[in-house]
Amino acid sequence: MSNYEFSFFCIILITSSIIHAEYSAELSPDYYDETCPAALPAVTKIVQQAIKKDPRMAASLLRLHFHDCFVNGCDGSNLLDDNGTFVGEKTASANLNSARGYEVIDEIKDAVDTICYGSVVSCADILALAARDSIVAVILSGAHTIGLARCSSFLARITNDKNINSVLRYMLRRDCPNVAAQSDNIAPLDQTSTLFDSRYYQELLQFKGLLHSDQELYKGNNGSSESTDALVKKYSISPKAFLYDFAVSMVKMGSINPLTGLDGEIRSNCRAINND
Repeated sequence: MSNYEFSFFCIILITSSIIHAEYSAELSPDYYDETCPAALPAVTKIVQQAIKKDPRMAASLLRLHFHDCFVNGCDGSNLLDDNGTFVGEKTASANLNSARGYEVIDEIKDAVDTICYGSVVSCADILALAARDSIVAVILSGAHTIGLARCSSFLARITNDKNINSVLRYMLRRDCPNVAAQSDNIAPLDQTSTLFDSRYYQELLQFKGLLHSDQELYKGNNGSSESTDALVKKYSISPKAFLYDFAVSMVKMGSINPLTGLDGEIRSNCRAINND
C-alpha cells in the first residue's frame, strides 16, 4: 500500500466515524455530501493553510479533538468560553495555557457557515475534520508522534524517573532547570515532531519518552504489561501497522457519545451555546 493510498484510507475511516445526521439518530458518513458538499474541502483548505503557516498547528488541532472526545464524548464542549455563569474545559489544567488552535476552528466555522448558507456543520464535526486533515497533511497515545510539550509537563520525569535516557535527561535539564523560571520552554515529543510517523515508539525503546505517561507504555518488561511492551516493539518496526491501528482507533474515539438527532445543537459560534 503506497503512502497516498494509506492516506486516502485514513480519510475514509476517520470521516466515516465523525459525521452525524442532524435529524437522524444514526451517524452518516455522507451527511455533508447531501447538505453541503463544499464544506469538507473548505475545512481541508484552511487546515492546510494553518499548518503551512505554523507546523505545530497539526498537533494542536489533533489534540483539541482528543480533549473534546475524552470529556463526556465528542461534542465540541472544549471550545466553549467561560462566562459569568459557566466555567468550561478551556480553563481546566489540561488545557489552560497549552491548548491552542481555537482561532483556526473559528476560521473554519465562519467559512463553512458562509459556504453552506447557515449553521449546517457542527463544531464537534469541525474538530474531527480538522484532526483528520492534520494527520493527512503531516494507538491514541501515538498522537504524541507530533507536537511539543512544556517544561511543566515533564519536569517531574526528568527529576524523579529512573527509566529515562541519561543524555535526554541532561539535555532537558539544561533547557528546563526549574519550572518557575522555564515553565514556557518547550521540547519535542519525539525527534520528528512535525511528521506523523512511528519514531515515537522507536524512542520509547531507548527510554526517550518525553512524558512519564509515554514511557509507561514501555518499561522493558519491568513493570509495564507485556501487551504494551509488545505493541511498542511492533509499531517501532512496522509503520504500516501503527498507521492502520491509529486510523481504527480514531474511528472508535470519534464514536464516543456523539450528539445525534435532536440532541444538542449546531452552534452559530463554537465558543458559546446559541442564544447565550
